[in-house]
Amino acid sequence: MPSDTVAAVGRALARRGRWGVLEVLFWLAAASTLWLLPDRHLILNEIAIIGLFAVSLDLILGYAGIVSLGHAAFFGLGAYVAGLLAKHGVGEPVVGLLVAAAAAAVLGLLTSFLVLRGADLTKLMVTLGVALILAEVANRESWLTGGADGLQGIAMGPILGRFEFDIFGTVAFAYSLTVTFVLFVLARRIVASPFGLSLRAIRDNPLRARAVGIPVNRRLVAVYTLAAAYAGVAGGLLAQTTAFVSLDVLAFHRSADVLLVLVIGGVGYLYGGLVGAIVFKVLQDVLSGWTPQYWQFWIGLILVVLVLAGREGITERLRGLAGGLRTGRGRTAADEPERARA
Repeated sequence: MPSDTVAAVGRALARRGRWGVLEVLFWLAAASTLWLLPDRHLILNEIAIIGLFAVSLDLILGYAGIVSLGHAAFFGLGAYVAGLLAKHGVGEPVVGLLVAAAAAAVLGLLTSFLVLRGADLTKLMVTLGVALILAEVANRESWLTGGADGLQGIAMGPILGRFEFDIFGTVAFAYSLTVTFVLFVLARRIVASPFGLSLRAIRDNPLRARAVGIPVNRRLVAVYTLAAAYAGVAGGLLAQTTAFVSLDVLAFHRSADVLLVLVIGGVGYLYGGLVGAIVFKVLQDVLSGWTPQYWQFWIGLILVVLVLAGREGITERLRGLAGGLRTGRGRTAADEPERARA
């Protein structure tokens, strides 16, 4: 490839990697909730964890086109690993997260070869089957996992030996938000790299990507393993900040919920998972307080309205609005290919 072309590609990637004003404001607003919403840290902690979980699913669904109904397998494995480590004496949270990420990554690597086989429906069934197998194993091996009673006796130590978890959830939220931010920055860097661009090429047309020399299977295995590690960290955060793990972390509704979060927020933007997590948890909190028995009905109705109104998620609509405000012409030209794909 000519050197001027390489330089042009490098400049284009550098532009993609720059932080926008709205992104900076988003994270400043998230950090400010530590002081502005002191009585909502418990639910904010849940939002940060679900947001990270959604980012992990977006890496494979939004950027690589791998559909999954069993992403909770990695989330649950990470939760159990972090919980078991804390229960048996390894109470340092950061060490627990690293081990949880490694365990989920190994499972992701082993199962990625199954996911690569077949079409979308086959992938759905394989991912769902893996999650169901893990849930059944966790249920049967009650001597290790606690079975239906859940894993109890989790005692977390202070973070880095300094920050003790408190009953108000302040340290837990700060910890989860920091981990989510660090991993988000890493994911953002990855999707804006040549590796990330090759994933988009695979998602849009695997045959053409293979024809131009992209090692399709190796890229898919790599991103699937990476996404599994992210989900394992999210599960580990849940176990550490709640000091409890139950079979619920491996249940089907975990995978369905995170898919719903992405549908609400938008697929293929990374921020879609975070925005979707905020909207989903706020809706769940408000609707369950209003009508505890039928909140799922209203969530479903809102989802139907979103789909009927258009396939764009909230994040894509906000991007279009921001582009319109900048240009005065509605969407930017750069947004058009993405809209056409959606």
